[in-house]
Amino acid sequence: MNKRLPDFDADHATDEQEAVLKEILSGPRGNLNGPFLGWIHSPEFAQHAQRLGAFCRYETGLPLRLSELAILVTAARWRSQAEWFIHHPIALKAGVPSAVADALREGGTPAFDDADDALIHAFATELYESRRVSDRTYDRAVERFGHVTVINLVGLLGYYSLVAMTLNTFDMRAEGQTDLPFDE
Repeated sequence: MNKRLPDFDADHATDEQEAVLKEILSGPRGNLNGPFLGWIHSPEFAQHAQRLGAFCRYETGLPLRLSELAILVTAARWRSQAEWFIHHPIALKAGVPSAVADALREGGTPAFDDADDALIHAFATELYESRRVSDRTYDRAVERFGHVTVINLVGLLGYYSLVAMTLNTFDMRAEGQTDLPFDE
């Protein structure tokens, strides 16, 4: 799955590593696809990160379509091969239009039919490009989703940037991934 980290051997896992793996596998993800076998080499970090990730993925207050759109924006921004590979089919199933996903993957600005999709894209893009969110976009997001969900959206974007950085740094691929969505 990666070229830069030693293979993880579950037969020689520490108690801390076993606890992390058990929690991930018994939770809503149910698998170790993604950064987890990289993080497992630092089990304390892995435990904190995977718990944050479970919150960011499943409990932000955003509908799944919008969360997955934000993840695709992040994957495209970081050109994260495994992140895109894992989340692209989830996003499509959640209702992200394929034309939107294709435009993101190709580095373009999608044409949005849904105002919420356009707002999530604008928010994430502004944050990634300028390291800030304009008052106009922020106010629209708070009016639409509320302060708590906007806080959670920022957390989701940060978490999936961490995932992308991990996958990219350690040259990790997703299980079953043979094609790369982004040129290297």
